[in-house]
Formats: sequence, structure tokens, C-alpha cells
Amino acid sequence: MSLAEYLAAAPKAELHVHLEGSIQPETLLSLARRNKVALPAPTLDGLKQWFRYQDFDHFIRVYVTITRCLREVEDYELITYELATEMWKQNIRYAEVTFSPSTHAALGVAEDVYLEGMRRGRRRARRDYDVEIQWVFDIVRNVENVAETADYTLAVAREGLADGVVALGLGGLERGYPPEPFAPWFERAHEAGLRAAPHAGELAGPASIWGAIRALGADRIGHGVRAAEDPALVEYLAGEEVPLEICPTSNLRLGVVPSLAEHPVARLLSAGVPVTINTDDPPLFNTTLTRELIAVAEAFQWDVQAMDGLLLAGLRRSFLAPERKAALEKVFLEEMAELRGRYFPAA
Repeated sequence: MSLAEYLAAAPKAELHVHLEGSIQPETLLSLARRNKVALPAPTLDGLKQWFRYQDFDHFIRVYVTITRCLREVEDYELITYELATEMWKQNIRYAEVTFSPSTHAALGVAEDVYLEGMRRGRRRARRDYDVEIQWVFDIVRNVENVAETADYTLAVAREGLADGVVALGLGGLERGYPPEPFAPWFERAHEAGLRAAPHAGELAGPASIWGAIRALGADRIGHGVRAAEDPALVEYLAGEEVPLEICPTSNLRLGVVPSLAEHPVARLLSAGVPVTINTDDPPLFNTTLTRELIAVAEAFQWDVQAMDGLLLAGLRRSFLAPERKAALEKVFLEEMAELRGRYFPAA
């Protein structure tokens, strides 16, 4: 049996996937019809072509279009539950999913609407699939009323603590919008019991990661792939065990790396930096977590032991409560041992 088959069957956890970016074209078409939103393509085939990533401006247009199609509690319940369905298909047991509240509020959706929808979807995911979802609520950094946006995001993140919000994030355009001005909001987030998971080091360089660490107290770094450009930063990340949420296909399609073979993930791992593998926005990049894991295994000729380390890293670097994390890791290890015996009996 192949390593690819093993990775498809193995239990997984994901730490960097956007709820809005997880919506499949079929679902978007249905939501648009229900909420009477005009789409750039009226058919499913046309929409699938438009949906695939072309450039960053197109990426933003897709996000805005998706958000405009979400209006009612049932819409948010649907997209949360469909994400859980896709997780179940891949044996993803746990995910920390990023959501940008202010983008929805700016389009007139009240927090009671999206919070209730996400709450319902999350409950159904646990009931039907034994899949667990928690949330990272993202401040969008490149907006005009940025202080108001940050205040709003932090407020709803605090409100959602009882419903699975575990961290405050920082998203939007990275280049030209450094992390340091957002320090007051992340300080208040830490005081409220939220962790810090800002995007940094994707389309901007190592200085962005240093800022996220020093100013925001980052517990994990979203992307962080450009840390490889700064040896001192690599040494710091390894020594302090600051994990990176690396999304290989996203990095490739956004032009962060020229090819998967040249992706610095192998060098970062060799240097001792904690790394997790993730999808970012799976339909937009035509990927899944299983495909991401298979892709890096093939690109770097990693064996089952190396891949087991990455599978466990997604869980171990999560913001799950320690007792829940330990219980889930026990399940992962038991299932992985059984699968190794089935797929690699001679090993």
C-alpha cells in the first residue's frame, strides 16, 4: 500500500483554513439564488472556472462575493456544517477555522445572525460526525476605519468565547500594513483568555513576523513561510517553539514560492521550527488537506515517520484545552498505529 493511501485514511487536524474560503462553488450558487445575489457566472461550470484563484485582486473579489451571499442564520449554519462534512470525508477530527466578523458586519449582517448560524453548524458537526471546530476571529488590517473594525472584532471574539472562539487573528493585506499598530487589541485579547494567531510572513518578509511576535505576542504565525529568509528568526522560532501554519499550495499560487520543490518547509523543519500543514482556502486553490500532505511527502520524499510527525503537529500545536488535546492525541496514536500495521505490514 502507498503512503498516499495511508495519509488519506489517517486522522488529521487543521489550524489554518478560512470559513469563507471553504465554501464550494455549488454551495455559493445555491446561496446566491436563495439571497438574490448576482454572480459573475450564472452556471456551475462557469462559476467553477471563475472560482479558481487567478491573482490576489481576483482572490479579494471572490471573498467579497462570497460574503455578499451570506445573509441569514441558515446560511452560516450551512457553510459551517458543509465544512465539517468535508472534514469528516478526510478524517479531519479537529480544526481551528478563521472567520472575519467585520467583513460581514460591513454588509449589514448582525453578529447575532452569524454567531447563531456558526453555533448551530458547529453543534451539528459534533453530533453527526464527531468533528470539532473552534474559531479564530480575524481583524482585517487594511480598512479605513481600522480602530473601529478592531474594536468590533475583539468584542465579538470575547462574546464567542463560550462558543469555541479560541484566538484573535490578523488578516487582510499584509504588505504595507505592519502588525505593530494592533498591539493594544492583542493585549486585551490575551487578558480575555484568547490566544494570538496573526497572519505574518506571507506576502511581507521577516520583519512582519518579528512584529507579530514582539508586538502581538503571537502564539502561532499564520503562514510565516518567509521566516526562512532570516537565520536569526529561524533560530528564535525553533528555540521558542513558535509554530508556523504553512499552506504549501496557497504559497505556490500566490507566488510566495516558485515551486513546491523550492518551498522552505523542509529547511524550516530541519532547523527545528514547529510546522503544521494546512489548506488556507481549499476550493480557491483546488486542494484539500489530504492533497497538501501527499504533495509535501512526494516533493521532499518524506517517509511515514516524517508524515506522522506532521499529522500530530496539527493537533499538538492547536489551542485545544490540555486535557482534550491529550485525549485526542491518544486516539490519533492508536488509529495511526493500526493504520501503519494495515498499510505497511513489513515495516
